Amino acid sequence: MQTLTLCILFHVLLLMLPTGAMGADPLFQTDDNRPIYIDADQIDGYYQQEIEATGNVRVRRGDQVLTADRIKYYQDTEDLEVEGNILFERVDDILQGSYLQLNLQTEIGELTDPRYFIKDGSGRGSGNLLLLEGEDHYRLKKGNYTTCPVDNDDWYILADDLRIDNEKQVGTARSVTVRFKDVPILYVPWMNFSLSGQRKTGLLAPVIGNTARSGAEVSIPFYWNIAPNYDATIAPRYMSKRGLMFNNEFRYLKPTLGGQLFFDLLPDDTVTNSTRYALALNHTHWLGSGWFGALHYNRVSDDNYFRDLSNNIAFTSQTNLLQQATASYYSGLGRDGSLMFNALLQQFQTIQDPRARIISPYKRLPQFMLNATKRNVYGLDFDFAGSWTNFSHPSLQHGLRLALYPSISMPLQTSYGYIRPRVAVHHTRYNLNRPTATGEKHPDRTLPILSLDSGLVFERDTTMWNESFVQTIEPRLFYVFTPYKDQNFLPNFDSAEMDFSFAQIFTERRFSGEDRINDSNEITLALTSRMIQSATGNERLRFSVGQKVRFRERRLVLGDQATSTKSDFIAELSGSLSPHITTDAGIQLNQNNFLTEKVRTGISYHPAPGKVINAGYRYTRDVFEQVDISTQWPFRKNWQGMASVNYSLKDDRLLAGLLGLEYNACCWSLRLVANRFATAEQKTSTAVFVQLELNGLMKIGTNPIRVLQQGIPGYTRTSLQ
Repeated sequence: MQTLTLCILFHVLLLMLPTGAMGADPLFQTDDNRPIYIDADQIDGYYQQEIEATGNVRVRRGDQVLTADRIKYYQDTEDLEVEGNILFERVDDILQGSYLQLNLQTEIGELTDPRYFIKDGSGRGSGNLLLLEGEDHYRLKKGNYTTCPVDNDDWYILADDLRIDNEKQVGTARSVTVRFKDVPILYVPWMNFSLSGQRKTGLLAPVIGNTARSGAEVSIPFYWNIAPNYDATIAPRYMSKRGLMFNNEFRYLKPTLGGQLFFDLLPDDTVTNSTRYALALNHTHWLGSGWFGALHYNRVSDDNYFRDLSNNIAFTSQTNLLQQATASYYSGLGRDGSLMFNALLQQFQTIQDPRARIISPYKRLPQFMLNATKRNVYGLDFDFAGSWTNFSHPSLQHGLRLALYPSISMPLQTSYGYIRPRVAVHHTRYNLNRPTATGEKHPDRTLPILSLDSGLVFERDTTMWNESFVQTIEPRLFYVFTPYKDQNFLPNFDSAEMDFSFAQIFTERRFSGEDRINDSNEITLALTSRMIQSATGNERLRFSVGQKVRFRERRLVLGDQATSTKSDFIAELSGSLSPHITTDAGIQLNQNNFLTEKVRTGISYHPAPGKVINAGYRYTRDVFEQVDISTQWPFRKNWQGMASVNYSLKDDRLLAGLLGLEYNACCWSLRLVANRFATAEQKTSTAVFVQLELNGLMKIGTNPIRVLQQGIPGYTRTSLQ
């Protein structure tokens, strides 16, 4: 009788409260000690049994807010019954529906006519029934998912069972149909996808494409997120002309080491009736105490592997695959000094073109190098470079080589200029497998090298393009003297003529490597002017001209080089002509016969992301003459075109060409790209890329992004903007 009286009294007090008064203080607490606040037009209830709120109901518990037309709460079981215009806002998502049953303690329940929205914009959807399965977990029956905005269902997935895990930020679906423009384009029995773009284990979207040499192909990659610092991708790839291939990638990263392993295997190529493979390993390792190691190993089964099985010109143009192991040591050498040691094992696999065979490089098995510097020793700088190498080759003369190169310089510098005289000695000694033309197996060579580098810097403030700049005028004079010594009897393991450039004219040596030391008695006169932004200190534009004056004719040459007391004139221009136009151009003129030796020009117009036009011209007399033109440009709303041409004027031949279209909607992109490129002398290959990207879910088709980035400098993925 007493309990009944208290219940009636509590009920009367509830009715006497003004509308909305129950929101001021918590009405009750759940077992997890989080208070619940309720606002409503009317609240009725029975003490410690049930509470019913109707009319504009708003329930708040912690970070969760629930609004509806009616709510009923059973205190003994902590169950909620909610009806009408339900909106349930939680930390990660918002749920909507018509009827909700929920246990506040377990957060288990179900919602009819559900719609869900993930707050970070990574997805939304609906279904027949939503089952709440605890904090941050729910499941939809006959549900769908898309990343498109509300009222836009360009693409979505339909699943018999769709689980959303907000804790792990992963969605898992079974019996899945992917629909694009209401047309089913893909069915898979199971799939999972990331809600946050983070890595996760599971099947990736199929890759579909076609190449002239391999035919139609389809690949279904599987991504294995082994650990935060380990992952692998295994991709079976079926090619209609060649059979089933397996593409494998493994990546790893630890505090002291990291690397990447690629291994592709075609067990039975139905065209060549052979097993074909490619292996690439890149490993770096910090060994501690100043030691660092690296391993780079690349190998393919045969010379035609890339030409037959790759759709990327960056691979098909490879001629020498590096196979190298290094161990390096670095430390300080007292104050203002450094010491570096490097041990190297190096060889190459040479990819031969039957129509243009080349000689494979020498192997270095091994090579040891030591470099040391010591600065400001009574005003002098000391440098030492030394190497000992065992050169090996199956058909050419080979042997051991010791090279020592010490030098002393005296840097004299002020705020407006500098003078750096330098004295060096280069000594080389060989131990060969067979005698030279002079009958020696142990020839040597010692040469002194004298140089003087000097320059001045003049500055002034100026204005250009309505912007303040500091303009510099920098005259520079560089003199070098090296006596002549006949070296034709020495082997040539690694020396070659270096490209003539503005940077190269200020070096003491004209040949790379240690086997040839050029004779010289010449002075270089140069002038550089730079435009430096006053506000930022960034270099905006640079113009340079240079001229070498030889006091005697060069005697040491490689091949059929011409000699003369005159030298080529060089001019270069690089930087930004305007905020949207950049250039990099250079020209080399032969003063002997007033011919142009080399031209390198390039200009780029880039007014905004997704808008770029590039044009270039390259010429080396009697070697090649090529033009490069490329662009990415929008031409209608959401549409853009891509094109590039690399054409040889000397051979009247297309070296590489690309043509593509791209459509970017708010939540998907479609790309169609055709790429044609030379794979060998008089041989070409054509690849067609078609890719549908469903933002936040998958990419269906063959990815052309790398091809576009290589073919069009400045290409921007506008779908990411």
